[in-house]
Amino acid sequence: MSPLDLPHIPRRVITGVRKGKAVFLDDSATPNAHVYEHIPGMVNSVVYRTAAPAVLPAIENETAPPRSPLLPDEGGTSLVVVTFPPDSVFGTPGLDFAAADKEQYDFAPDFAERFDKNAPGKHQTDSIDYDIVLDGEIWLELDDETKHLRAGDIVIQGAARHAWRNKGDRPATMCFVLIHVSAVDIQSPTKDPS
Repeated sequence: MSPLDLPHIPRRVITGVRKGKAVFLDDSATPNAHVYEHIPGMVNSVVYRTAAPAVLPAIENETAPPRSPLLPDEGGTSLVVVTFPPDSVFGTPGLDFAAADKEQYDFAPDFAERFDKNAPGKHQTDSIDYDIVLDGEIWLELDDETKHLRAGDIVIQGAARHAWRNKGDRPATMCFVLIHVSAVDIQSPTKDPS
């Protein structure tokens, strides 16, 4: 069995306080996770989100239900875990790019619309992101530069146009904490400057 056959949905453990006692509010698989049918080995999991102002966790109010936005609202945050298959998957004969694109839009339309149609994989968000490589290795591609990252490396992504490339031979898993920023002057080919 290939590592691509074993999609991992993150376990989410949420703690909180009830009646003055520290308690576990949830211990389950992330409910807003998507194992891609049309991109073998690709998994997106929106683990948790906060609104502004952030409030203590209460499992009765799911913060990241299926089909909810991936990007944080103004003043909010999103915690997202993504497993990237090796780039070689995209060269697989018969890979249906249109179906994969539709699948991305179905799972997270707010995020999918941020991709540059003229530069596959390139995207930009109105957020500061704490990006942590949990497993494997991955390459962060900007406009004119690329950095090779390994497990344990951390990137502070400041609303820059970028793409993640897995040039390795096994999946890479990353954790992203997206923090909404409201006053960003983003000049992007994906946005109309008018």
